[in-house]
Amino acid sequence: MANPVSSNLDVVATSISEAAPSHFILKIQSFSLLAKNSIEKYESGEFEAGGYKWKLVLYPNGNKSRNVKEHLSLYLVFADVGSLLHHSWEVHAIFRFFLLNQSKDNYLIVHDANEKDRRFHILKNQWGFDQFIPIRTFNDVSNGYLLDDICVFGAEVFVTKEIRSGKGECLSMIKDAISSKNVWKIENFSKLGSEYHESQVFFAGDQKWKIQLYPKGIRHGSGTHISMYLALADSATLMAGSKIFAEFTLRIQDQLQSRHIAGKFSHWFTASSQESGWAKFVSFAYFYLPSTGCLVKDICMVEAEVTVQAVANTM
Repeated sequence: MANPVSSNLDVVATSISEAAPSHFILKIQSFSLLAKNSIEKYESGEFEAGGYKWKLVLYPNGNKSRNVKEHLSLYLVFADVGSLLHHSWEVHAIFRFFLLNQSKDNYLIVHDANEKDRRFHILKNQWGFDQFIPIRTFNDVSNGYLLDDICVFGAEVFVTKEIRSGKGECLSMIKDAISSKNVWKIENFSKLGSEYHESQVFFAGDQKWKIQLYPKGIRHGSGTHISMYLALADSATLMAGSKIFAEFTLRIQDQLQSRHIAGKFSHWFTASSQESGWAKFVSFAYFYLPSTGCLVKDICMVEAEVTVQAVANTM
């Protein structure tokens, strides 16, 4: 009747029970409309079992990504993936799926014959059956599974143990990364009194960034150079151990002849290393020369070009 989503589910067993599933019931009315409305996958709401959140995922015409034909596919998904990631956990559980025979008022139960627990972790948070039941068998009115276009599925999940796994990291390289530009117009530059100024927040690579400018310099550029940096604008949202690799260019535009002053660099941005740039970006002597075009009518045009090329997260 049912074939496993993974060969690790060695032997599949079925049985009949009059008891309803104790953890979750999914009733679907007008089942045929799923296919007619091109709904290839339905995810249930979350339910709790064993102190964790789960959900069912049903493919009414089979999971095409796994080349399933002529069968319904049904899976149990660990819904609280954030807890797995944050705590480096894996959760072991035994589960059973139910299908109501409405004619006989009992349930077909599909489960692992050996009652072997399954590991749910950050790299695999789903287990179940590619071929849960043949569509022809399911649709046959004499079997009682689909009556008046109504069917009822169910699940029971029993957590057997929790294991804290070792640390890990997932590096995601970004294919065809897109460069984002932001121009910051600074007016009344000569009247900037404070030590530090920053641009409005802008987005690049799904991250928030800002330009930091020190008109009187900072660190070893203090008193002689303008200092300028690119910084993460919202590093508090980064999870511990996460990092972002970005290639960036900072420019002060030459407003007269387009001979811009530019610095290019790459950096791994983290919660503890939120900025990168230059303490000596341009000397006062050069910046304030009228012929350089850096400052025209007391306006300075600053530009940042950012390309996020990779993101690494702990796991």
